[in-house]
Amino acid sequence: MSFSVPDLSYGYDALEPFIDVETMKIHHDKHHGAYVTNLNKAIEGSEFAAWPIETIIKDLAKLPESIRTAVRNNGGGHYNHSLFWTMMGPNAGGKPSGSLASAIDRDLGGFEAFSTEFTKAGLGRFGSGWAWLVLDQGKKLAVLSTPNQDNPLTEGQKPLLGVDVWEHAYYLKYQNRRADYLESFFKLIDWKAAGRRFEAAMG
Repeated sequence: MSFSVPDLSYGYDALEPFIDVETMKIHHDKHHGAYVTNLNKAIEGSEFAAWPIETIIKDLAKLPESIRTAVRNNGGGHYNHSLFWTMMGPNAGGKPSGSLASAIDRDLGGFEAFSTEFTKAGLGRFGSGWAWLVLDQGKKLAVLSTPNQDNPLTEGQKPLLGVDVWEHAYYLKYQNRRADYLESFFKLIDWKAAGRRFEAAMG
């Protein structure tokens, strides 16, 4: 078994004007493609090639030390980006509804407080990484950030929403203006998809 880059469910131009076509092509085809190529190379011929990517990310400590770093970086890149493409969509944005909205009110002090904290997590990540909305092991929502291509799954948390703050995600359009990119990201969030992930994670 080998992993592959999933097709987008929308066109490269569908997230304009917030994310430009060239960034989407390079990010999806080249960056994500490189993570997949390197992941497949790292696990080729091993039992881990048959593991689902979620299991690999969750159980990184079970991998041999000889391949763990390569799989952490490239498997994380594949898993994070596969999620990222589904977390955005055309004609999206707005605010969450239903049980996820209620949980944000309960655990994070409401949508505005969440937005502030999520943006702060993205801005505060030095260098490359991600900001996340997660469901923790106590079934409470939390906002956090991870370095590089690490994912909350490895720490037993379930990612509901994430934003890529590596420069390759935004530099062509926004240059060093990460704050502007994060503001635009809120206009792209597919809250219905996030709500489905929340309900599934709650079990």
